Amino acid sequence: MWKRPENAGGSVADQLAAAGARIAQLEAELRASEERDPVTGLATLNRFRAQLETEAGRGRRHGRELAIAVLDIDGFRAANAAHGHAAGDAVLRGVGELVHSHSRAHDFASRTGGDEFEILMPETGLEGATAWCERMLLELEGLRAGPVEGIRISAGVAALEREESAAAMVGHAHAALDRSRRDGGGRVTAGHAADDPLEAGRRDAVSALAVALLERDRYTGEHSESVVDLVATVGRGLGLSDEHIDQIKAAALLHDIGKVAIPDEILNKPAELSDTEWKIMRDHTKVGERILRAIPGMGGVARIVRSEHERWDGTGYPDGLAGEAIPVGARMILACDAYHAMISNRPYRKALGHAAALDELVKHAGTQFDPAVVEVLVGALYGSRQSGLEAPA
Repeated sequence: MWKRPENAGGSVADQLAAAGARIAQLEAELRASEERDPVTGLATLNRFRAQLETEAGRGRRHGRELAIAVLDIDGFRAANAAHGHAAGDAVLRGVGELVHSHSRAHDFASRTGGDEFEILMPETGLEGATAWCERMLLELEGLRAGPVEGIRISAGVAALEREESAAAMVGHAHAALDRSRRDGGGRVTAGHAADDPLEAGRRDAVSALAVALLERDRYTGEHSESVVDLVATVGRGLGLSDEHIDQIKAAALLHDIGKVAIPDEILNKPAELSDTEWKIMRDHTKVGERILRAIPGMGGVARIVRSEHERWDGTGYPDGLAGEAIPVGARMILACDAYHAMISNRPYRKALGHAAALDELVKHAGTQFDPAVVEVLVGALYGSRQSGLEAPA
């Protein structure tokens, strides 16, 4: 007859209770693994979907605002390939920690894909969600995660409308994210932009700033307006999307907005600037960026304005960017700005002729200017003269 060993540990009932507790613990751990991403600690896609339906239902019942932001890490696969999966995990953790630290208690942040994050924002509209993403873009630019320094993201945002489903809102945000990716990444795009009052507000802000620049310095304001036409021509020649060209045109119109902070005696000085005066003048790109970042949804334009004096060979300012690291809009504005400046009279020199200005562009392609941009710009300007038309001005 079998006997239970003396050291088996408690009664059968005790052993069953212990086994039941262990099973309950394992089930809890399994549920936690299904609800929490092991790399970032944020919620998983399944948990996010459940929360989405809850928040959308609450928003519709009580007429409360609800927005969603979808973030995607630019160049994540390349970082994985260059530095290994451990570095990729470090990037994901860094982004996850920043998303979590910048979210409110009632926001709901999750990792919903390989390098994709989604954040539900109750009591928040499209403008607030866009502003939050713009802050994230800026914060991530300075983040270091393992060997990766400076992380760029693309983002799409959308807000819940009473007559649509939660899935439709998510779809609008993903469509906006796709537009951000197509336009080169490192930017935020709002879903339903055509019906978005935020877009009208941004257009009004751009117009107001352009008027302020014109009143501050008529040459600078009129010069910026002329550069816009050249930029549009180059953008079409490079095959950029209409949305991307519109963003670059806004940056071209306001690329000198930082000069509103430059004293008149420096801005209008007919002689060569001193080292101190030149330093003040060079800071206008950073001042312009700060002005534009204060406007929700203008982060992409602000980034172009900051970089519009960077040079292809890396000797420009303020960040010493080189080549493709410089936003394409900034590369376009630099060349178009230089051409228009060369053919314009200034207090300290007379204008160059059209042919001489083109020669200067070609001469400095590959050092100061992006060769591809120069090729398109020179071709457009030459073609306009050959056809008997005036070059865009």
